[in-house]
Amino acid sequence: MRDRITRALSRAKFAAMGAAVGGALGGLIGRNAASTAAGVGALVGATIGEKRTAVESTIDQLKERKRS
Repeated sequence: MRDRITRALSRAKFAAMGAAVGGALGGLIGRNAASTAAGVGALVGATIGEKRTAVESTIDQLKERKRS
């Protein structure tokens, strides 16, 4: 259960950062571009958050195996 919560929070954190960056960059072009770029940035951020959490948990598992 803890892994699921950690993964969800990581995904949300990176999605929010991606949306902010995408919205800011899209805002330089126009209002519609800001909205679209924010959505794309959120999707990319969520994907990065998902992958990063998966990699961290794999590294933790390998560390535990090495200790045993």
